[in-house]
Amino acid sequence: MVKSKLAPHITRQRLLIEGFYKIKADKTVIKNYFKTITKELNLSMYGKPIIFSPGGEGKKMNQGYDAFVPLIDSGISVYVWSTAKFLSLIIYTCKRFDKKKAIEVTKRFWKIDELVAEAF
Repeated sequence: MVKSKLAPHITRQRLLIEGFYKIKADKTVIKNYFKTITKELNLSMYGKPIIFSPGGEGKKMNQGYDAFVPLIDSGISVYVWSTAKFLSLIIYTCKRFDKKKAIEVTKRFWKIDELVAEAF
């Protein structure tokens, strides 16, 4: 959780998770991840996930997905590199959540052996 002199009355928790995944990623998988992580962390979606894919625009190595789901208490962004099988995601909330659980759920869902995570 952020401890800051700036707006100390507003709860903010952020968690960045990155790693190489082993499953096949597509829009359905990303939607399922959002459903899984929000259920496990007791977070509520108030809109449908928005998922973009550049469809061949830009560099081939950067092809994949950019996705976001709005939460009652902020949102989750997921960035997926399909060729490299790498993902980077940020859980940003105005509600406290269990970061260890978020890491374990993400690791299990995406079948990640090794990841890095940083709360800020």
